[in-house]
Amino acid sequence: MSRPEEIAPPELFYNDDESKKYTESSRVQHIQSEMTHRALELLNIPPSQYILDIGCGSGLSGEILTEEGHTWVGMDIAASMLGNALDREVEGDLFLADMGQGIPFRAGTFDAAISISVIQWLCNADSSNADPKKRLMKFFATLFASLKRGGKVVCQFYPSNDRQLESILNAAKATGFGGGVVLDNPDSKKNRKYYLVLSAGQSDREIDLTGVKVEDVSHSSKKNRKKGDESTKDYIRRKKETMRKRGRAVALDSKFTGRKRKVQF
Repeated sequence: MSRPEEIAPPELFYNDDESKKYTESSRVQHIQSEMTHRALELLNIPPSQYILDIGCGSGLSGEILTEEGHTWVGMDIAASMLGNALDREVEGDLFLADMGQGIPFRAGTFDAAISISVIQWLCNADSSNADPKKRLMKFFATLFASLKRGGKVVCQFYPSNDRQLESILNAAKATGFGGGVVLDNPDSKKNRKYYLVLSAGQSDREIDLTGVKVEDVSHSSKKNRKKGDESTKDYIRRKKETMRKRGRAVALDSKFTGRKRKVQF
């Protein structure tokens, strides 16, 4: 089955019919609710924060933010999705914008940001002049700027392969973010969920990783790898098996060096 981002650009894929079907699906509503609550758990922020919802769609995740006492702004490239959000009278402010062209807000505007099932779209070239690498860099650079010092981000996403995962992490690292990828349900292909957990600087809050697994996504250069060194794939498999036996969670350090520790923000 083809992934939506492989069929058409989001502003075309989510037409009036597809947007309505997506919004009214009880299954989608349930999944969105679960992932948004998980994102907020990983953010570990105080009440009444000002949050950016990237790829807000019809406001399903925004409704959870409202229920949790936060004020939010949503941006999305699909006009039909935003039209559904308006029809549903969600409480967030809505903006029609392409995240690949940058986050269109003043520096230091938001306390935090979330994104549910969106950022993998940036890895596709939907037109001849679209460069996924440049779009990822533009997105993360402007997202970093839009956050207050120490502001945090959690993006749930579905990478189609290791290359996409590496591209996303490299862009986040290059633009100044620290953090790692939390992998929920790593042994289930169907229910596996990736959460990119980032910080724009330092704060005194810690993310609770108790009971979860963290994917080691550091990649060593094949050119610099010595003979006999294990491959990245074998390394990840070995570390996952080790952590399964130990029953504790680890995370990449804030500079993505591959060392393990509990994520500190």
